[in-house]
Parts: sequence; structure tokens; C-alpha cells
Amino acid sequence: MSGLQILAFLSGLAGLGATIAAAVSNEWRVTSRASSVITATWVLQGLWNNCAGNAIGALHCRPHHTIFQLEGYIQACRGLMISAICLGFFGCIFALVGMKCTKIGGNDKNKARIACFAGVTFILSGLSSLSACSLYAHRITSEFFDPMFVAQKYELGAALFIGWAGSILCVLGGIMLCFSIADSYTKSRSQASYIYKGAASHSHISSYPRGQAKSVNQRPPPEYSNSSRIQHFDKNVYV
Repeated sequence: MSGLQILAFLSGLAGLGATIAAAVSNEWRVTSRASSVITATWVLQGLWNNCAGNAIGALHCRPHHTIFQLEGYIQACRGLMISAICLGFFGCIFALVGMKCTKIGGNDKNKARIACFAGVTFILSGLSSLSACSLYAHRITSEFFDPMFVAQKYELGAALFIGWAGSILCVLGGIMLCFSIADSYTKSRSQASYIYKGAASHSHISSYPRGQAKSVNQRPPPEYSNSSRIQHFDKNVYV
């Protein structure tokens, strides 16, 4: 199970890295070449910046100067990505504490609980990143296929695919961490049942009185026969 936990930790760590890369990227959506009049220039938009590039390699970016004028889905995606990064970071910390190959975290039962909590944190991180990327992609595709939308149309950027890959890695890492503690709980339950059975058998043996247990191996004293009793009575009479 230690190998599975290490694999889960590496998967969650890679997912966290992909989530951070997607969050800071400026390629959440790019200009559609089909609707662009000037194909030598293109526009890139992310959660934090708007960028414009040309064919000679020049790229100019400017940040979003205000929060209140941003559209609601961009603000929602920002919050979800920040939540995903925070959850993934804490998931890595708890996974390091809860893994069996580390020397911190207490006994195996406590480490199993911490590992399970880390797995749940990784799963929540992946779901947050997946929701943000899916929400942004839904907005792009709905505008692209809307015939009444006459403004600039965009296509899916590379950051969305990186975010989807990171969310899948985080969810897989969390699931593997949760399954890795099944062996610990099985062992603890078997030990508890063994202790219970041993205590029950000991109490069953000790329920017999101490004198009664010894009387089984002892033979009863021999009884006098009738003749010996008569002889003994005669002796007493003569005396």
C-alpha cells in the first residue's frame, strides 16, 4: 500500500502543478481564425490578462484593471481555480503526513485518517478545477455556435486542456489515497475481533471456581465397607 500512496501523492502533486499552470496562463481562449479578418494577429484572454500577439512574435498583455466590470463567469472561474490550488496544496501536506513511508503522523490508525482526509481534499481540488474549466469552455462554445452572436468569437485555449488534465490527476490521486487505507482498517478490525475473542475465551475459563477446577483431577476419598465399619464398632464396644 505504500507504493500506491506514493503514486497517489505524485498524481496529486502533478495535478496541482497543472492547475497552477492553467490558472496563471493567458490562453484560456484564443481568437478564432475562421472569423478573424486579419490572420496575422490574434488575441489571447485569460483569467487575469488580455494579450494581443502578431506573426513576428510580439506579445502585449494588459491586466484586467477592475473586478466589478468583469463578467460573472470569469470571477467564478477565478474563485474556483484559487480554491483548487489551495485545496491541492493542503492535500499534498496532509498526504505527506498520512503516508506510511513517513515517520510523522502518529500510529497507523491516525495516519490512515489523515491519508483519507488528503484524498478527499485532492478530489475536491480536482472538482473545483474541473468546474472552472468546464464553465469557461461552455461560455466559449455557446458564443461560438450562436448565430446571433456578432462579436469576436473565440476558441478553446491550451490552458483549458491543461486544467482538465490537472483535475483528472487530482481526482485519481484522491481516489487512490482513499483506497490505500482499506488495508489499514481491515487489519485494525481483525485485531479488534481477535482481542475480543481472546478476552471472551479467557472470561469463560476464569468463570469456573478455583476449587472446582482442582476437584476434577482429585479422586474422592475411599469409603469404608460394611465389614470394616462393623469391626470398628466392635472394637469400640469392647473397649
